[in-house]
Amino acid sequence: MIENVIKQLAPKGYLRAAINLSNFLLVTGKESNGDPQGVSPDMAKALANELNVDIKLITFNRPGELADAISEDVWDIGNIANEPERAKSITFSLPYTTIESTFLIRNGLNINSLQDVDKKGIKIAVAERSAYDLWLTENIKNADLIRAKSIDESFSVFQENKYEVLAGLRPKLIDDIKKTTDCYLLDEPFTFINQCIGSKPGNLEAKNFINNFVKKNIENGFIKNLLSKYNVLGKLSLPKN
Repeated sequence: MIENVIKQLAPKGYLRAAINLSNFLLVTGKESNGDPQGVSPDMAKALANELNVDIKLITFNRPGELADAISEDVWDIGNIANEPERAKSITFSLPYTTIESTFLIRNGLNINSLQDVDKKGIKIAVAERSAYDLWLTENIKNADLIRAKSIDESFSVFQENKYEVLAGLRPKLIDDIKKTTDCYLLDEPFTFINQCIGSKPGNLEAKNFINNFVKKNIENGFIKNLLSKYNVLGKLSLPKN
């Protein structure tokens, strides 16, 4: 069986692992050779070790670019959030970690829930093609989504234009609120972002192998140890399977 899995996941004889550099919780630094460092790269290396093959990390500045590249045969696995639009072309594993998404709100607005946010006249700044942007696109019916090219730019757009709401990952918004004097953080998450290992569709053996790999490394404490190693335990959570 392992031979078939290797053929499916590492057809070139080594594992090409796509890493999204914009997720600051999963990529927290650089190795001396310039390769990304963090939970996501370490998960990819652990999978390559499980397969007993070498690894090459392929980096992307934004998650949308990583997702688009599935059709270009430049990666074998992609560490990226599972989202229904992406799942049309990518097979996702079980999540290996989750992140809350919520809102930063301007003071003076009577906003205490997602329902309060989704009203005409409300403008929500968001990083385009992030997993939570895709979720908001599907679920926001009345408010306007104002898209910025990156997470940092979404905060700048929010501040410069005095928009009512900024959508983001809770750990980042906790940092962002320190830069403001007129905002509060909504307690209620509007969604949970499931970070997964993506692979090419149609490879059932590979999918099952990755799922078993994820489950094993949640159960044996490996993933929790990674979160501690990179000081993101508490900002990232283990899935509640």
